[in-house]
Amino acid sequence: MGHAAGDTVLASIAARLTAWAGPRAAVGRLGGDKFAVVLELTASRRALRLEQLVRMLHTPVTLDDGRTVDVAASVGAATPDVIATRDLTVLQRAADAALYDGKHSGRAILATAQHVNSQRSPAVSMAIASAWSVRM
Repeated sequence: MGHAAGDTVLASIAARLTAWAGPRAAVGRLGGDKFAVVLELTASRRALRLEQLVRMLHTPVTLDDGRTVDVAASVGAATPDVIATRDLTVLQRAADAALYDGKHSGRAILATAQHVNSQRSPAVSMAIASAWSVRM
């Protein structure tokens, strides 16, 4: 499909993540097809919001020429209450490890303490409460 189609898909995913996360969140592309989102999200709303994110990310992208592209995405999430830290480097690493554990599962994976010690992932620092790692 070419670079233009890939750029359109990446821009669409970035827009979806930004809309999902809201105005008080930080959304960024880490490189390639990998994004990170940092936001505060209550435990009571976590499962619902992650389900919404997965549905949103799996919606096909329509290209400028009218063709559609199916999108497959993996989502890993890490939260201070589960990981027992607010250190964003640790949260990002755990979210990334959970992402890889859930690859191709079609659902979001919430990191556990076991993901903290995973040998995967570069560390990324941002600021605030929960870290979400998304890879297409």
